[in-house]
Amino acid sequence: MLLDLRIQNYALIEQLELRPSALLNIITGETGAGKSIMLGAIGLLLGNRADSKMLFNTERKCVIEGQFDIKNYQLQDIFESEDLDYESQCILRREISPSGKSRAFVNDTPVTLEALRKIGANLMDIHSQHDTLLLGDAVFQLNLLDLYGGLVPARTHYGNAYRQYRKLETDLKTLENQAAQASKELDYNSFLLSELEEARLDNEDQEAMEQEVKQLEHAEEIKYKLSQALHGLRDSEYCATGSMKDAAVLLGQVSGYAEAFKELKQRLDSCLIELHDIADEVETAERRTEGDPARAEELQARLTVLYNLQRKHQRRDMAGLLAVREELRQKVGSVLNLDKEINRLRNASDTALAQATKLANRLSDSRRKAFPVFEKELSALLADLGMPHARIVVEHKTGPLAASGADVVNILFTANKGAQPQTLSKAASGGEFSRLMLCIKYMLADKTALPTIVFDEIDTGISGEIAVKVGRMMQQMAHKHQLVAISHLPQMAAAGDTHYFVYKEDRADRTVSRIRQLSSEERIKEIAHMIAGAKPSENAYQSARELLALRGEEVAG
Repeated sequence: MLLDLRIQNYALIEQLELRPSALLNIITGETGAGKSIMLGAIGLLLGNRADSKMLFNTERKCVIEGQFDIKNYQLQDIFESEDLDYESQCILRREISPSGKSRAFVNDTPVTLEALRKIGANLMDIHSQHDTLLLGDAVFQLNLLDLYGGLVPARTHYGNAYRQYRKLETDLKTLENQAAQASKELDYNSFLLSELEEARLDNEDQEAMEQEVKQLEHAEEIKYKLSQALHGLRDSEYCATGSMKDAAVLLGQVSGYAEAFKELKQRLDSCLIELHDIADEVETAERRTEGDPARAEELQARLTVLYNLQRKHQRRDMAGLLAVREELRQKVGSVLNLDKEINRLRNASDTALAQATKLANRLSDSRRKAFPVFEKELSALLADLGMPHARIVVEHKTGPLAASGADVVNILFTANKGAQPQTLSKAASGGEFSRLMLCIKYMLADKTALPTIVFDEIDTGISGEIAVKVGRMMQQMAHKHQLVAISHLPQMAAAGDTHYFVYKEDRADRTVSRIRQLSSEERIKEIAHMIAGAKPSENAYQSARELLALRGEEVAG
């Protein structure tokens, strides 16, 4: 529950502090005094969008801070999921700088707005006029009926199954579209792959073939020049090997005279051995070199095939062609395997649909059992609030599977005897809407774990004895939830465990909004003002005392 609320530098609020009781807290004040502004600040604390234009002083930051006692609400898992330290007392803080930059904190740890909303949603529920209007929305109605019937776990179980089914359906449709597109390309890709397969690209050395073709095309020239080289090395009268041999003999004759001559002789012998080896290899190469036009033509034809394929596929070498072939193999193979995957997904989708349908039917059965109980209890509560002929009917239809199940509901209502129930938007007035929403909140009070509920003028359109009954109903709710209610009714003001008064204070430079807790005597005066206006009579004061006496308060005589 909320222990302490501090608001600084927001709209008309320069600084405000509220320490609500654990039961029913009533906030009253004149229209425009700042009650709705305070709700706006609480909304910021729970993660609503910020606007720097709402700053009281545009040169200072706005700070809204709430301290909550959460030890009885089992929120440890939520804190753990957000990687936050759990403490029995939790502090939420929101800061808005003059530049519009927003920061959020939980127990002084910076958090995202999403994390702030997630935690805040488990701490406070703000009921506004907008929520009352939502009562006419079919989705909202189904949500509250599920909450009333204790069907949220079953609905969550169904929702998981439905999302799985929808994912499989999406995957199947994507794959079918992919298969349709791939089928259009299959013939062409198969032709390209066949062409590459027939080219037998494996173990081909394009560079070696190009070198061999070059040698075959110049075989005569190569043979002649190798012969000439061999003649110069070994076969002519003045060949290189003969001259080197003569030089080696001469160096051998003088090698005994100096170590240097001996070393030169050794080096020349080594050169002579190398030259003989070169001459032998040239001779071998010359003998092997023969023109082979058929082989040259064969290699050239093979290279022409490779060059054409490289040009066609815009690749520069054999590695590029091999990569293209592998890519085409995968494309063609994937098309052939798509049917298997499509059949697998179709079977999985059918199974998921059957499971979702089964859970949806089970959920529908549970909902149908809860509808009559809901109708009876809500009608009884409305009768107690001055609508004895009120009748509630939950209209139910079954449609295709959706995120919330296969059920479409519409809560029908009539306040008049013998009248046919109609949709809420047609049948309910503003005051009836408010009483409906209050009764529903009352019915759901035992089924929710929210520590604090804030009502913004839930008593719109009611008065007199009905207002007293509404006050009693809220007092009963306050035994299980901390309630904060903004009201204009004296009966509601008297029902509160604690009464706060919001007022404007005019300064020399501007108007500010303030709040204070009223004492017993101040409550009598404020309630008398709410009954009779600015100058209440003694009768109004007496009526105020009587209203307060209804809740057992000690009132000064």
